[in-house]
Amino acid sequence: MERKIFETHAHYEDKQFDEDRETLLKSLPENGIDVVVNVSSSLETAKETLKLTRQYDFIYGAIGVHPEAASELTEERFQWLSERMSEEKIVAVGEIGLDYYWKEPEPAVQKIWFERQIALAREKKLPMIIHSRDAAQDTYDILKAGHGEEAGGVIHCFSYAREMAKKFLDMGFYLGIGGVVTFKNSKKLKDVVAYAPLERLLLETDCPYMAPVPNRGKRNSSLNLIYVAREIAALKGIETEEVIWKTAENARKMYQLQ
Repeated sequence: MERKIFETHAHYEDKQFDEDRETLLKSLPENGIDVVVNVSSSLETAKETLKLTRQYDFIYGAIGVHPEAASELTEERFQWLSERMSEEKIVAVGEIGLDYYWKEPEPAVQKIWFERQIALAREKKLPMIIHSRDAAQDTYDILKAGHGEEAGGVIHCFSYAREMAKKFLDMGFYLGIGGVVTFKNSKKLKDVVAYAPLERLLLETDCPYMAPVPNRGKRNSSLNLIYVAREIAALKGIETEEVIWKTAENARKMYQLQ
């Protein structure tokens, strides 16, 4: 059986895809992309994600509010979010978390809605897609306090060192690996990938962002995941096929699509 790639984190609702979205998405299955999870980051993108899941058989969705959009949440909007979680093709709560790179919204607001969305994931028995930027310890502490391990999930676009990777792995989380691992200056991430068990890695693009070498700086798409898989294989001294096979198996397990 041919081994196909499972794209665990894309943003195909993004305006950068407006001109050729349909053509591009239709080309994915014939180019070795088996499944795509489209991930929302706001209430608006949640609505667009739902549309994509209804339009394409191979697209599933994650619904949640990114820390940068946390201030748009209210009790009423949170309730809307909660109700959408029961839709058939919604497979995760995300992307949620903390981002201290930007000063707005303030960390206190980010933390409140991160905690609420962790509780929601536990209630709905869905895994989480965690966004964590310049906020490693707080992310870990909040997940620990909120029993985030009961829902599980992935630390998306993993960017911390091996010590932090170990803490998240010990909690049962997967690590999302994308285009950054192909960059020459990404020594820290390369070290983490070499260290972490293949059973706990997922392939992701975060497209249209973070395109890997040789397409760095261009618009990213799931078609570039082969470069990420090759880099992981090189770092681990194994065949690319094994990386594709195992990461797809990991994704199906995490997203409960067995």
